[in-house]
Amino acid sequence: MSCTGSPRRSILPRLTPSAMALALMIGIGVAVTPAPALAISDAELATNARLLASARNDDAAAVDRALHEGAAVNSRNRLGETALLIALKKNRADIAQAMIAAGTDVNLAAINGVTPLMAAAYGGQVEVAQLLLARGADAEAVDRLGKNAITYAAGEGHTEVVRLLLQHGVNPNGVYRNQLTALMWAAGYGHTDTARALIDAGARVDLVDDRGKSALDMAREFKHTATVELLEQATRVSPPPRVTAR
Repeated sequence: MSCTGSPRRSILPRLTPSAMALALMIGIGVAVTPAPALAISDAELATNARLLASARNDDAAAVDRALHEGAAVNSRNRLGETALLIALKKNRADIAQAMIAAGTDVNLAAINGVTPLMAAAYGGQVEVAQLLLARGADAEAVDRLGKNAITYAAGEGHTEVVRLLLQHGVNPNGVYRNQLTALMWAAGYGHTDTARALIDAGARVDLVDDRGKSALDMAREFKHTATVELLEQATRVSPPPRVTAR
């Protein structure tokens, strides 16, 4: 589990000299505010640092205290990760839900482009993914690896998350880096139920990646027998010509 421009400029507003020194020492970010950027006090910076540290340490009570003390909900560390994203990467749905309720920007990505929805999809956190989508999370956002939420979910075999994203309009034949589709990600890792859900939603079995390999080829290569059988059956039902994904 990607942003353009200068990472430090995109993360840190103008700080007082002492606050900047502390920020560089502990390697955190602070909330981005509309221009013109205002100086942030040492006390505010320390509160934001406690919020991020609490999320990193799985301390829900400390997260709540930091929020009540006025921590900026969109504070970010030097990787551009908010407390929301940190919590999702650590599979702490309770902390993630608290940050969403506090008003964290659900589309605020880390420097590598990973969004909260991608992290929830990767972790199979269906309820959090539902909440993020309800708050306006972009289901089509792509990170620096050329992946989005549905490819993360498909590659990990999180079928319910895949179904949720499909229900929210994600194209089952969407093509990502190296001409890979979500079905190819599911097939390559032998996630038969996920592949079935994608096929039922209209995913094409004839598409091939930039190497000329189809989802069936990938399942065969890694000897995922059940997935091979599913894809062979789907191919017999609808045997169109092999087409490079576009």
